[in-house]
Amino acid sequence: MTVVMTNRLPAFPFDWDGTRLPAEVEALRAEPVRRVRTIAGAEAWLVSSYELCRKVLEDPRFSLKDTSAPGAPRQYALTIPPHVVNNMGNITGAGLRKAVMKAINPKTPGLEEWLRARAGALVDALITEGAPGELRGAYADPYSAGLHCRMLGIPEEDGPRLLRSLDVAFMNAPHEIEAARLHWDRDIAYMTERLDDPATGGLMAELAALREDPDYAHLTDEMLATVGVTLFGAGVISTAGFLTMALVSVLTRPDVREALTTGAHGVAGAMDELLRVNLSIGDGLPRLALEDVRLGEVEVRAGELVLVLVEAANHDPERFPDPLVFRPDRENAAEHLSFGGGRHYCPATALGKRHAEIALETLLDRLPGLRLAVPVEQLVWRTNFMKRLPERLPVAW
Repeated sequence: MTVVMTNRLPAFPFDWDGTRLPAEVEALRAEPVRRVRTIAGAEAWLVSSYELCRKVLEDPRFSLKDTSAPGAPRQYALTIPPHVVNNMGNITGAGLRKAVMKAINPKTPGLEEWLRARAGALVDALITEGAPGELRGAYADPYSAGLHCRMLGIPEEDGPRLLRSLDVAFMNAPHEIEAARLHWDRDIAYMTERLDDPATGGLMAELAALREDPDYAHLTDEMLATVGVTLFGAGVISTAGFLTMALVSVLTRPDVREALTTGAHGVAGAMDELLRVNLSIGDGLPRLALEDVRLGEVEVRAGELVLVLVEAANHDPERFPDPLVFRPDRENAAEHLSFGGGRHYCPATALGKRHAEIALETLLDRLPGLRLAVPVEQLVWRTNFMKRLPERLPVAW
């Protein structure tokens, strides 16, 4: 009898429980670039040290756009058309970056007042209904969806419909998902209709007006609608995901709660440290090597998939001493990689911070007795998703 020995690669992602750093992260310290097996069954290099993660994000030899190329090794099956993967690059190439950056500016007149009023109204609704409340479905999600509807200039009451698409659009699956394509087609049709709706305002109205400009004759309605669909999807899933996980930290970590409510820095001063310890990014940031590149002690070959493990980089003791300790006064907290890096650094960083800051301030001020209404071990964590999220976040006050 012949015994065949196989080299089994560890499966990635590791753990969906957002109340703790995955145990595998510590083991990666001795091997900051190692092979793993992805959900799609491909081999990939998982990069976990801060120094090397930053190198991958900033080095143009590692491409985001090319991760969607036919035949490229995948972290998981695409749930959007391949050409949409490099969304901000497409927006810049189409000459639309200025309009988009204007829309996501947190200093837009009236925006802060709207955020405070919307957060307050959602807390009012929680109080009126009475405990227990549900902070993800009744606070973080509608707050973020409402913000993006306002930015895009579409009716806020349409937010829940668009929000439902995200439960599928951000799944991590080994094969293509039919529902993702159906949602995409439906949402593109919706945004296309908004281009011709006289009631549309915000960014979608600005994009619609460009159709009269000869300099933008290359733009189709589908291209403009894609901007709306992708900004809503990526924006809501990122901001609501971070806010939800920040609330998990507040509810499960006394040190975080104390720092935000009684500390000298307040919510605003602790925001970067809150982003550093946040575990909302449930997968790796994917890049495809365009040529052979040396990463630490490993030679990454052209055409190989590289995954940046943000949570490991943000907890690297070489960059952040005592990384499990929450320190609002940490001098280099802003060096976290929660917004990515390099050419694909998130352009909505300032808006994302302000969005979360106001939501947390409002909730903690209005409900000082806020607490989990179920044992922490009873929280149910979504699996095979691009973000770590509790399905529900029941609270009392």
